Amino acid sequence: VQLQASGGGLVQAGGSLRLSCAASGRTVSRYAMAWFRQAPGNEREFVAAISSDGGSTHYADSVKGRFTISRDNAKNTVSLQMNNLKPEDTAIYYCAAKYRGTYSRNVNWYDFWGQGTLVTVSS
Repeated sequence: VQLQASGGGLVQAGGSLRLSCAASGRTVSRYAMAWFRQAPGNEREFVAAISSDGGSTHYADSVKGRFTISRDNAKNTVSLQMNNLKPEDTAIYYCAAKYRGTYSRNVNWYDFWGQGTLVTVSS
């Protein structure tokens, strides 16, 4: 499956952005999906994950209550709604997929990655 992330941009602190991850090549209905991010000089870190049927979601503590992950299997897309953004949310955001997986916060568990979209939050 090929993943294409979009929706990044420049926003002021307290603002919102919605990231989208469009999948092609295969339906994502059997894939667990996740968002990770990587700031300059830092390792890639887990942000949020969603099960293949959308029934369960998981969040990093740093984004809980501000970010919401969702999916539309009919449209082959996964989204990340980001509210109340902070400067420390600045990073390249990547979507990831795992075939027939459940959930993991481990970057090495995922099989497929999108190219990333840059989110910059100004103070």
